[in-house]
Amino acid sequence: MLPRLKRWLPSGLLWRLSFVNFIVIAGTIGVSSWAIYRTACFIAGGIGNFETLRQQQFNSTFLQYVLIFSVIGLALGSFVHFYLIKKILRPVRDLIEATKQLQKGEFPAPVKVDSEDEVGHLTEQFNRLISQLKMNEKERGKLINDISHEFRTPLSNLNGYLYALSEGHLKGDKDMYSSLYQEVNRLTHLIENMDKLKEWNHHADQGFLQKEFTNIKEQVNQSVSMFNYKLDQSNIPIIADIESKKLNINIEGIQQVLSNLLDNAIRYYEGHTPIYIEGEEIQKGYKISITGPGKMIDKRDIKHLFDRFYRVEESRNQETGGSGLGLAIAKEIVEKHNGNIGYSSSDSENTFWFVLPSL
Repeated sequence: MLPRLKRWLPSGLLWRLSFVNFIVIAGTIGVSSWAIYRTACFIAGGIGNFETLRQQQFNSTFLQYVLIFSVIGLALGSFVHFYLIKKILRPVRDLIEATKQLQKGEFPAPVKVDSEDEVGHLTEQFNRLISQLKMNEKERGKLINDISHEFRTPLSNLNGYLYALSEGHLKGDKDMYSSLYQEVNRLTHLIENMDKLKEWNHHADQGFLQKEFTNIKEQVNQSVSMFNYKLDQSNIPIIADIESKKLNINIEGIQQVLSNLLDNAIRYYEGHTPIYIEGEEIQKGYKISITGPGKMIDKRDIKHLFDRFYRVEESRNQETGGSGLGLAIAKEIVEKHNGNIGYSSSDSENTFWFVLPSL
């Protein structure tokens, strides 16, 4: 009962607005009534030829009527103004209450929008802000859970092995130390990828990205050459068909994208046909595609391919699975170049592509 009563009591702003309005209305009605009274008395005295007593009676009676109607007008005007201002300020009061809830760490319900004026637009923007904050909080919680999950398994393995070695329950050999090294290397790789993703987010927040004009064909060939040893060891053929084109890019970033996509193509390679890299100028820019044979990606996984820490079922084992950040980093870099990145498939081949704008 008390909160409901408090809601209907005038706020400080409403009191001030009502008081100012009362003064304005009172002054306007007072001046108008006085002018009407003086004018009526003057006309009645000049035309009616009243005696002094009757003139005084007329003036007195007319003054009473003027005062009565003035008070009625003042009360009615003040009431209407109070009602209208209260209605106008209601969304503002709702916004204040919602802000108090937000300050307590609670997400308020959307504030009802009753108008299309400035207050209505402010309310709409506030509701969108709350919606975005809810989404950010959900993503933050998911990110923390994902990071915890990614670190928990290798740390548990390391803790178990090291404890057993320290207690003398196990004797170290080459295979065991190699396994421990792989776990440490996996953690190091995960942290490095997180740092890269943070770095590109920082570039986005700061609004700067160092670019220079370079021949994209040279950059692709350089990236491929870095994988020659790995390709030879895995006996995987590769074919590159790249058109020469000068592009304004961040060289380190685009090489990182190429490296991540090539690493994926090699990591999940299954078949006998070559990995095919194609670079061509298209209407909307320059497109680079990396196609390799492998298991088809499930439709339910495709829409999450570029999400942070997301890995399809086939990549969740320690031998072939990555950190789930490679494609997220590639997406971040390509989008900072105002480009697009995506995935397509045909038969038993998977294709990852990205498009960079060309001048």
